[in-house]
Order: sequence, then structure tokens, then C-alpha cells
Amino acid sequence: MKTLVLAEKPSVAREIARVMGARDKHKSYIEGPKYIVTWALGHLVGLAEPEDYDKKYATWNLEDLPILPERTKLKVLRETNHQYKAVQQLMKRQDVGELVIATDAAREGELLARWIMQMAQWKKPFKRLWISSQTDKAIKDGFASLKPGSQFDRLYESARCRAEADWMIGLNVTRALTVRFNAQLSAGRVQTPTLGMIMDRENEINGFRSQEYETLTVELSGFQAVWRASGGDSRIFDPQEMQQLKQRIEGRKGTIAQVKKSEKVEPHPLAYDLTELQRDANRKYGFSAKQTSNVLQRLYEQHKLVTYPRTDSRYLTSDMVGTLKERLESVAIGPYASIARPLLRKNLNITKRIVDDSKVTDHHAIIPTEQTVLLNQLSPEERKLYDLIVRRFISLFYPAARYDSVAITVQVGNDSFHAKGTTVKDSGWREVYGGDYSDDDDDRTDDDANQERVLLPDVQQGQAVTVQRCHVKSGRTMPPKRYTEAALLSQMEKHGLGTPATRADIIEKLVSSDTIDRQGNSMHPTGKGKQLIELAAPQLRTPELTARWEAELERIARGQGKPGPFLDSIRSMAKELVSTVKGSKAEYKPHNVSNSHCPDCNARLLEKKGKRGKFLVCPTEDCGYRRSAEKRLSNRRCAQCHKKMEIKEGKAGLYVQCLPCGITETLDKDKKHVNKREQQKLVKQYAKQESIGSNLGDLLKAAMEKKGN
Repeated sequence: MKTLVLAEKPSVAREIARVMGARDKHKSYIEGPKYIVTWALGHLVGLAEPEDYDKKYATWNLEDLPILPERTKLKVLRETNHQYKAVQQLMKRQDVGELVIATDAAREGELLARWIMQMAQWKKPFKRLWISSQTDKAIKDGFASLKPGSQFDRLYESARCRAEADWMIGLNVTRALTVRFNAQLSAGRVQTPTLGMIMDRENEINGFRSQEYETLTVELSGFQAVWRASGGDSRIFDPQEMQQLKQRIEGRKGTIAQVKKSEKVEPHPLAYDLTELQRDANRKYGFSAKQTSNVLQRLYEQHKLVTYPRTDSRYLTSDMVGTLKERLESVAIGPYASIARPLLRKNLNITKRIVDDSKVTDHHAIIPTEQTVLLNQLSPEERKLYDLIVRRFISLFYPAARYDSVAITVQVGNDSFHAKGTTVKDSGWREVYGGDYSDDDDDRTDDDANQERVLLPDVQQGQAVTVQRCHVKSGRTMPPKRYTEAALLSQMEKHGLGTPATRADIIEKLVSSDTIDRQGNSMHPTGKGKQLIELAAPQLRTPELTARWEAELERIARGQGKPGPFLDSIRSMAKELVSTVKGSKAEYKPHNVSNSHCPDCNARLLEKKGKRGKFLVCPTEDCGYRRSAEKRLSNRRCAQCHKKMEIKEGKAGLYVQCLPCGITETLDKDKKHVNKREQQKLVKQYAKQESIGSNLGDLLKAAMEKKGN
């Protein structure tokens, strides 16, 4: 009897087949003497759509909501139907006696495999391949220690509950909002509170009132110090008060009131989980969370250089200790040789900050594999991400950074001045980063950061000093910063919104649905997003609800909770949320209405963003008109400024206009007025009618007549 292996992707299936001796390649599987390896192309089976329960649900009606089937159904996804049929046929082969689930070792990977098994009515034994890297050694070791499939039943139940909960809440609330307000409005248990956090920050920024202030720095004997009030604030908002302070202390003598020295010991940072890696990649390279996930997947799957990406743990397990030197040897080349090779000449210092079985759930932290790296085969993006992972891994085995922190307090009369400085004693793990002491904390001021890098003279308590010069610096209070993707990921992690594997997709969904907008590295709510958060039910706007759900899903995965009560609570919540939308008295106004009109139905076109730039689309449901929003220049030049005039669409059809001068002219039969690209559009749109001529004047006339009808 043969064993059928179900992988998640063709590329992974090919590697498993090669390692396990399957060589006979077919369109949908690879067969060998012992193993048949096939793949799922992601999800082959999903939850049925509302219209699969009742055809009337194909039309969205408010009175049909909420849609809450007593028992959920599964369906084969149309776009991957061919692969499902191939997998189903393999499962029914008489010579197949066992199945090995080799999809991603996580909640989502377990779900997609179980749904395929359920749809194909698999009744034979099955086991689970649970590995954290794609190297040959990891695959062989994994097959040598396959786990019973039933061991992951609770993980599957947790995944199923999550999928069904998202279906019931997301589908019903999205349909309710879309129908009630006649606009494409999407809501869900994770994306809506994420949008809510962005909107809360926007409200803080809009409500902020900036104030001017001044700070005072004095030059003393060999160093500078900053005036601070008794509460620690260095800002003075009253110019008159600043003048009085300056007059009070300029040229005066003071005393070193306190010299406080303390040795600081800074241990190495923890190894990376996915969210922390996404944060650092965003801060350092401006990578989006999705971009980091995609690049990391290539490093894991294609190059086999890093371990499983979608992990939420920052620790390693004790059974990995014997592999750590081999991993260090694999990265001790090129720019990493000088920092990795010294570690190989001695015993590694393994601490609880590196290995802790109690803090690893499904997968350990992201670290390099034993695979030797060829840096010249990596793309620039892959090199950058690999560099972050390798340096973090090497730093785990370096000692703590040690430095002396010096804080000096100077008393001049009743006024206190403060200076801070740092003396590095041992760079420790920071040597891996070139001794860089920069801090990623967005809340630190430049003054604080600069002061702590200053080398201070050796002074004694009670020593007399003189204020030699005063420097007044002006500033303004600044509003809270908008979320960067790194900061947003931190907040999502803090409040339990999504998982490491889904957070990037949630952010991308908010961007693609035009509810938030990336401007540089900052996340801004759009006009649509601002209205949507007000239209959504209050309990969906904050992260507390979905955080409770995630906690309950985790309890189900651990066997401490049951699916039935959880899903019953979701059904009740869906009814309540839909009822809130139905009873809403609010109104929605499209934020992106342009000045252009649809040439077919005369409705005002909406401006949207796409991968190829902005475009205009007709909001009328049965119209479908769409065109680029970019400027369309004609060959007609303005009589006044001689610039090319733009082609515009109005109620009467096409015309040309010079925007700087405001001159408008109608189009006549002269072909020179419209560029070639516009001519082709007109021909494509109207020339199919047999009675219409082919010259531009006839085409324009046809367009006018169509609008008249």
C-alpha cells in the first residue's frame, strides 16, 4: 500500500517528493514506490456561499438578514476545481492506505487539509507532518517521526470556529451595511477594530492644538545642561517667564548637587517572531507587512534558509540546542564571518532568553536553517530580510551590552539643570550591529537621545560651576504620530487582533477597500473609512470583542473550550449587529465623487485607486462604465497660452478645456482635436453599430445621440 502526501503548494510538494524518492511526475501529483505527493493550491474547499443554501440569497436584501444556517456546508472552489478532483481521485485509489497531511503546520494549514478530507469523505488512517523548515534534513526527520492526525483535532476545531465566525459576522454585517447605505462597505471582527484604532489616532491628531514653547540649555564648565521644572518638563510656554529665567541665572555660580552613576546591563533582544520581524523591516526598510511576509516565504520555501515564518514565539526548544552551532557555521560567511566565527571556537552560552520550551506553542522563533547560503542568489529584498534574521540570531549568543549611565544635577539658586551621558564599557551583542546604539522608540525626543550619547567630564558632588552662556531653543508641541505599519502591527498584537499569519492581509484589505491610505510610511483613514467606522456597531469598533474571541479560540485549540457555545454566541452577536444596522438613521455620502459624468447614464463618476493608478468608475449598479482618471490631452492647443487642452466629459458629451486659462471648446469633426488613443476608444465604443460612419465626427455624433436617449 502507498501513502498519499497532501502538501499546500506545488513547490513544497516537489521538494517532499524529491527527498522521499518520488520521481514519476504527473499533472497533479508525483508518484514513487512508497509515496504519492499531491498539493492543494491553497484552499480547494471553502464554506458555501449564501446562495448555495437558497438561491434567493444571490440578491442582497436587508430583510433576508441575518443569514445563519443551522449547519454550515462546504463547497469545492470553482477556480481550483480541477486540482480538487485530482486529489479526490487519488484519495479513492485502492492502493492508497494512508494519508499524511503536509500542509503548513498551523491552524489554517490544518483547516484546508481537513476540509478536503471531509469533502472527499476520507475514512482511512491519517498522520501529520509537523516541521519548521523545508531543508532535506527537516523533511526526512519529520517523516521519521510523523504524529497521529487525531493529535490535531482541537487545532482543527479552533480553525473551523474561526472560519465560521468570520463568515457569520463578516458576511452579514457587510451585506447589511452595503444594502442599507447603497455603497460597498466591508466590516469584520478584525478589520473594523483595526480601522477603529487608526480612526481614534486621527481624532487625537485633529483635536490637538499646537503650542509654542522654549527650552533653555546652559554651558557650564566643560558640559551643557538643560533646565527642567520640578516635574521634569523642560518646556516653558510663557516667553516672559523664559526671559526672567535667563536673567536670573546668566553668569551666576552654581553647584553640582548630584552625580549619579549606574552600570546598565542590556541583554540581547529575543529571537524574531513574524510580527517583530515585520515591525523591524518596516522601520528599517519601509517594507509593508505583506511585503515582509512574501519575501520571508521565499526565504523559507524557495531558498530554505529560514525556519517556519508564521510563528508567534520568540524562543527556541531544547531539542534544537544540538543544531545551533551547525546553523552558525552555515551563516559564518561574507559580512557575518567576523561576528559568527569567534562563537564557533567556544561553547555557546545558552540561556532562558534563547531556549524555553514553555514559551513555544506550535512553532519556535524564526532563525536560519543549516542550509549554506549563497548571498549572490538572493534579491535585494531577500538580502535585507535575511540580514535582519541572521544578525538577530548571532546576537543571541553574545553577552549583554554594558555601559555606565551618568546623570548630573546642577543647582543654580532655586533652578535645576540636568545632563545625561553614557560611557560604553562593553558593546556586547551590539557589536553584531556595528556598535549601533540608536533607539527605535518613536516617543523619544532628539534632545533625550543626543544627551544620552554625550561624554560627560568627571565632576564631583559639591563642585562649583559657572553659567557661562545661555541658549534658548524654540519649538512647538506636536500631535501624536499617525500609525506606521510597524506601530499598527504592535497595537494589533497587543490587543489580540488577528494572528501573525493574518495581520498583513488585514492591513492590505483595509487599503484595497479604500478605507485607509498609505502615505509614505503612515496610515491615514480615507473619507470612506471615517464614515464606515461611524456606521459600524460600537462593539465592532474596539479591539476588546475580537480579543475575547481569539482567547476563546485558543482555549478551544488547547481543549479547554468547546465549539458549540462559542458559535452560539457568534450567532447571537450577528443578529444584534444586523439589527443595529437596520435601525440606523445615519447617512453615507461617497467621499470620492469626481466632477466627471458617466457618458452612458450621466451619473457622477467615483474616483478609485488601483494597481495601475487612479481610475473613474460609474456607481450605477447595472452600468459598469470605467476609465482611467489620468489626464487625457487632445491635440488642440489653447489659443491664449498654447498649451495642449484636456479632453473632458460633460452632460453634452466630450469637449476640450485649458485648465490654466479656463477656455472651453466643443469638439468638431476635425480629427486633429483628439489624440490617437482617444480615437481608438471612441471607435471601440461606437463603431460596432452598422449605421455609424468611421470618422471621428460621426463617432462623436453617435455618442451625443446615445446620451440623448
